[in-house]
Amino acid sequence: MLSSFVAIFSRHRHLHLPPSSSARHFLSAASLPNSSPTSSKLRSKYSFTPPPSLKPRINPNPPDPKPPKPRYRPPSSLDRGGQPAAVSDLPFDFRFSYSESSPTVRPIGLREPKYSPFGPGRLDRLWTGVCAPVVDPRRGSQEDERKLREKRREMWAKIQGVPLTDAERNALVERCQRHKTKRQINLGRDGLTHNMLIVIHDHWKHTEVVRIKCMGVPTVNMKNLCSHLEEKTFGKVIHIHGGFLVLYRGRNYDRKKIPEIPLMLWKPHEPVYPRLIKTTIEGLSIEETKEMRKRGLAVPVLTKLAKNGYYASLVPMVRDAFLTDELVRIDCGGLPKSDYRKIGCKLKDLVPCILVTFAKEQIVVWRGKDYKPPNNGDDFLLPDREPFDNNDDDEAGPPPKEDECLMRFYDGVLNVIGNNASSPRHPHHCSNSITHPTARA
Repeated sequence: MLSSFVAIFSRHRHLHLPPSSSARHFLSAASLPNSSPTSSKLRSKYSFTPPPSLKPRINPNPPDPKPPKPRYRPPSSLDRGGQPAAVSDLPFDFRFSYSESSPTVRPIGLREPKYSPFGPGRLDRLWTGVCAPVVDPRRGSQEDERKLREKRREMWAKIQGVPLTDAERNALVERCQRHKTKRQINLGRDGLTHNMLIVIHDHWKHTEVVRIKCMGVPTVNMKNLCSHLEEKTFGKVIHIHGGFLVLYRGRNYDRKKIPEIPLMLWKPHEPVYPRLIKTTIEGLSIEETKEMRKRGLAVPVLTKLAKNGYYASLVPMVRDAFLTDELVRIDCGGLPKSDYRKIGCKLKDLVPCILVTFAKEQIVVWRGKDYKPPNNGDDFLLPDREPFDNNDDDEAGPPPKEDECLMRFYDGVLNVIGNNASSPRHPHHCSNSITHPTARA
């Protein structure tokens, strides 16, 4: 057996294999002869066709393709897509705030370019940086202003119609009480703004009257606020109680006939106005001005203003204080700086007075050298009860004067005292004595 193995080994020892054959497996595909291509020959050799069940079905009437969704645009995009500019026939200039801005005061500069807050190409009026005037200022005239005033007056009279009676007014006011409805518009430091006109008309779609709560700076001059409300909304203020107003829309009100009110997209920057407080007070030297400011911060406080309070009695208080004092100080601790600066600007025009300083959150005003109390002081105040139409009290004649009322009061008091003195007193009866507030005990 060993000899046969040696013979086989000696027979094949001179056989030379290729160098790569040792690395291949004897059953590998490389060692097999060339095979046929991998593609099948059934389709070409036997003419095979798939059955109808396997053929793709093509609809002869394909449906309309779904339109593609529009590309997303952020909300700040102002492209109107070729729409024309809005046209509004409202007979007044468009401003951000109507009650807190005055067309008679001209700014000395702008804080931004004249970009219209209504959006580019969205309104047919030119933005001047302060307002969008109804009449082009380059071609306007006094005659145009007079026509606009007449148009506003005619629109207001047409919408209001026949005046309300006392019974109708009381019924409408009762409908606006807190226990009746929660609908309310809050009017804050910006006053009557342009977009608030849209809010008021939206409320008038559901009810004839709307309750407005006034707070903060605009309440210093409530008469001005009420006049702007009536002029810009063509409504009528039928009730005033503190900071609450009831605004009536009118008998002939029709929202479809009201001209379009464009939406103001953002709040424009306030322009630059002249300084309220200058380095020196007019008529005084630098040393006298410094001494007055130092003395003004030391005088007793007239009143302290609360944040978002009701300031309608502030102007009469300052006028009364000027009858005896030269300087008046008002504590504005906790109020924003812009608020008490606006209050000081209003006091300057309404009292009138001279602003001394705003230092340390205080408003210090000076009555001036030749101060004279205003003769029309009562015209500024709103009476407790407005002289509404169809008032039954008008038939009784004009109200008695203040002196006559005091005389009647003291006559009644003296009669009561005389009757008590002539009648026997009860053992536990206490005599009431009327003493003047300034009399000493």
